[in-house]
Amino acid sequence: MLTIDGSFGEGGGQILRSALSLSVITGTPFRMERIRGRRSKPGLRPQHVTAVRAAAELCDARVEGDQVGSQTLTFVPTHAAEPGSYRFDVGTAGSVTLILQTLIPPLAELNTPSWVTVTGGTHVPMSPTYHYLAHVFLPAVRELGWDVSMEIKRWGWYPRGGGRVTVSLRPPSSPPASVMWVERGALQYVWVLSASSNLPKHIRDRQAKRAVQRLREAGISPNRVDVVDAPSPGVGTCVVVGATYENGWGGGAALGKKGKPAEQVAEEAVEEFLAFHRSPAALDPYLADQVIVPLLARGISSWSFSTPQLSNHLRTVIWLSTQFIPAEVSILEEKERVIVQCSNLSS
Repeated sequence: MLTIDGSFGEGGGQILRSALSLSVITGTPFRMERIRGRRSKPGLRPQHVTAVRAAAELCDARVEGDQVGSQTLTFVPTHAAEPGSYRFDVGTAGSVTLILQTLIPPLAELNTPSWVTVTGGTHVPMSPTYHYLAHVFLPAVRELGWDVSMEIKRWGWYPRGGGRVTVSLRPPSSPPASVMWVERGALQYVWVLSASSNLPKHIRDRQAKRAVQRLREAGISPNRVDVVDAPSPGVGTCVVVGATYENGWGGGAALGKKGKPAEQVAEEAVEEFLAFHRSPAALDPYLADQVIVPLLARGISSWSFSTPQLSNHLRTVIWLSTQFIPAEVSILEEKERVIVQCSNLSS
């Protein structure tokens, strides 16, 4: 059994979610101590408890410590992940996307289809939005051979939640022999989303107008702009930018809140994307740490990618993942980007 320090590095929920995915994939039991030890409220929050119980359902794991506030967890899979139709409710506005990033890797590796429905927050602070996952993360992992699609049925904003997302996972194709996401090539496609729920139409229209204006000032003409009146039990607004390059992906997102001008929401999302676009890197900083588990789970022994900087999340997930799947992962810091590469994956 692995013993993992949950306060290492980034010291948040990412260590737990990655450990759960990799434990289900490899069948390796683990004990995690000092969970979320670097947070103001250490221990498991409701969305982390949901992630633990959801992962346990896939492999009928024996679990100790899966209560809100617990700082120690033992997770022991009793068999390999089983395909099926799963439903989970995070409760309130707990992040749907973070639960899905826990469940997608083990289910995407199976040779039988599965379906997952998760209810909770789809566009909430401190987590990737549904549309970032659908337009930036999924295109990247599809190149690794995973056959995953998503659909949003209902949007969930903070603090009401109540959103619902369904995911379909079909048997994967063979993984590529190697992956080289270092030189990203030309910008091919830019998509802009401006959405709101239970708010006046002019808010999402103003968001869209300012987002397009800021992109054009940067010399980028969006290929598609979607202005959406989003079905939801709550109130909220967002702008998301997603971009595809010849050999890379990136994006930006921002959420509205009471008293925050629509134009500011647009500018925050566009500036987050442009900060990445101005670099020569192939993967934006968020995608960089999100692809480590898929790359190792697919068993690809030779891979490399570039990202604008070495984030604490990225360093942490590399450390955590190689506890479960031994691999030689190196980090080369250049002036305007960081190159992460794996040259040897132990079977």
